[in-house]
Amino acid sequence: MSPEEKLRALQIEIPAPPKPVAAYVPGVLAGDFVYTSGQLPVAGGEIQYRGKLGRELSVEEGWRAARLCALNCLGVLKDLAGSLDRVERIVKVTGFVACAGGFTQQPAVVNGASELLGEIFGPAGSHARSAVGVAELPLGAPVEIELIALLKKESGVSSQESE
Repeated sequence: MSPEEKLRALQIEIPAPPKPVAAYVPGVLAGDFVYTSGQLPVAGGEIQYRGKLGRELSVEEGWRAARLCALNCLGVLKDLAGSLDRVERIVKVTGFVACAGGFTQQPAVVNGASELLGEIFGPAGSHARSAVGVAELPLGAPVEIELIALLKKESGVSSQESE
């Protein structure tokens, strides 16, 4: 099942890329790679979660925020690639988690993004990852996610096959 078919089966809608909140673009296509800017847990133009993990928000709420951030990353990826079926693999995910002192469950929070990518892309969704605790994030968001994806060659030949 292709990623686009999987999304339909899971009844997941990929949002349009969110508008940047500062002087940057949502993502960059460079050769066969897409680099997304960090995406916040925005839906309908509004931040859906605010606060810090370990203080105002639970790990479960952070997990849901990370999942929403990943959906926004996929919106950028789809916009630049034309279709998520062009994704050969997700290469890297970086998650930033705004958290209270002593909070050490950043990996469990960022799993919200990683698990979504696995659901959609299967083994091609397995990726390298960093989960970093930070003091503050833009607009009071608890989580920010960015990703790097490798696209299939336009001819349909994977980059691994062409090497």
